Amino acid sequence: MYKRELDQKLAKSMPKFLMLFGDNEYLNNHYLKYYIDKLNAKEGLLSLYFEDWDFLVAKSYLSQTSLFGGNNLLIVKFSKKIPKKELDILVALAKKSSENYFIFIFEGLAKDTKSMQKSFESNWIRFFEPNMHEGIELLQIKANRIKLDIDHYSLQHLMVVLNNNLALCDNELDKLAISGTRISSKDIDRLVYSTAPLSTEDFFIELFLKRDITQMLNKLLELGEDEFSLLASTQRFLSEVFLFNAYMSLNNNRVDSQDILGYRLPKQIESQKVSIANKISSSALLSISQHLIDSELKLKYSSSISRETLLYGIFIKIQELL
Repeated sequence: MYKRELDQKLAKSMPKFLMLFGDNEYLNNHYLKYYIDKLNAKEGLLSLYFEDWDFLVAKSYLSQTSLFGGNNLLIVKFSKKIPKKELDILVALAKKSSENYFIFIFEGLAKDTKSMQKSFESNWIRFFEPNMHEGIELLQIKANRIKLDIDHYSLQHLMVVLNNNLALCDNELDKLAISGTRISSKDIDRLVYSTAPLSTEDFFIELFLKRDITQMLNKLLELGEDEFSLLASTQRFLSEVFLFNAYMSLNNNRVDSQDILGYRLPKQIESQKVSIANKISSSALLSISQHLIDSELKLKYSSSISRETLLYGIFIKIQELL
């Protein structure tokens, strides 16, 4: 099932059971919050995350009547495969009672979902990083909900400023709403840059120009960026460099970020990406892409203590491959 199909299904009725997985934590949380709000289940839900996972506890919860007289919402987040037999039982319990709902967010490898998908019939969806258009749609929904007056172009500008990081954009909308006034692109430049003195976009420009990125990386981590989001942003930046590279090759070095990405970049950022795309070879693009795929697996299976050190090594290797 694709996101659009899920949205259409939710517009008619809420699936009693649903499995979410993929590379977009923001969308996982978006739909999870949708369920919690629609079911008014904040007080009576049961969340079993990672080491808290216990099949018997989950089964017992869905086997009883809601203590609060409303709905039972079971939320499971796990990074390892759950036996199909156990998932089948939880899905059957969700089907059995009109009060029961079961959301499973799998945060492991996508290839490990094959057997588990069967338990959820057609009610499973794999999320990918949203493109600019999808991101703006999600932010517009949030803006409408919190009654923030902001137009499409200002939301696009916010995403460019924060390097397509939807979680950061979401947080900034809450802050901008405090003003109680209409928000323009100029307001974003004035208010958002002051709370985000260093953007990941600046970092990647420095990284791919083979400059010293130690201080910038330290600063980003201090500001709350985590290793996984930085790695995902690196992959996205590399994809954009590839698109610039391919477009210029096919159009006699002509550049138009609107044609390439679907939205217009600020002139300075566009020029910097052109410079990087001109310098990087196809073989280097391929090698870095493979390196990032391998690095993602290493990062997922490393301890939280060693992730920061591993991230530094990943970026050093990228500069060696350039």
